[in-house]
Amino acid sequence: MTIETNLQTVQNRIAAAAQRAGRDPADVTLVGVSKFHPVDAMLAAYRAGLRHFGENRVEEITAKIPDFLAQIDPADPPEIHMIGRLQSRKVPQVLPHVQMIESVDTVKLALRINRIIHRDNLPQMPILLECNISGEPTKAGFPVSGWETDETVRAAFCAAVDEIRLQNSIQILGLMTMAPIVSDPEEARPVFARLRQLMAFCAERIPQVQWKHLSMGMTDDFEVAVEEGATIVRVGRAIFGEREIG
Repeated sequence: MTIETNLQTVQNRIAAAAQRAGRDPADVTLVGVSKFHPVDAMLAAYRAGLRHFGENRVEEITAKIPDFLAQIDPADPPEIHMIGRLQSRKVPQVLPHVQMIESVDTVKLALRINRIIHRDNLPQMPILLECNISGEPTKAGFPVSGWETDETVRAAFCAAVDEIRLQNSIQILGLMTMAPIVSDPEEARPVFARLRQLMAFCAERIPQVQWKHLSMGMTDDFEVAVEEGATIVRVGRAIFGEREIG
């Protein structure tokens, strides 16, 4: 199967899932996760119509993205999403190369991004707040497991949002999560539903933020995520095939 064929198949599956949920498929952005895939694969996806690419590692972004951008139509540029864990010390390296950071998981990181953008006179950066909905200790994200019943958890998260939203060089546009790896995609549905419900709560509690995006769902569960309200899905293997290294 070619990348072009794979991409069309994924887009069709997204459209079908959106229609099952009574949603407009155009409201779902497909981010192709190009981690560990070469520039040639990214170019093939771009030529097939993909315009959003997700990368996990700063080193790979700085090595690949300039080469990638040099070979595409500058009048129709893609958007690069940072979707992996971002260390504070690497913020200056990544900022010039990305158009969204989906993995802001602490107030400290948000403030660091804001400072560097202001210092270097860079454009305002859209961000998503990564949330650890499942409570898995190995997962990054704001600790929001149990937010539905625990006022302490809710208050702490809202306080973090309030501090971040006051920064002028970054803009919160929504939430992101990674569901547990499960054999049945249906097992991930409660995690996606809880993130959607958390964003609805935030929209009511903190209306000053433009709560626009829910980034959730990957190759094994993106259809369930779309049914539960995802506006961004991050799909790698189903588009690019197995990674060359990892």
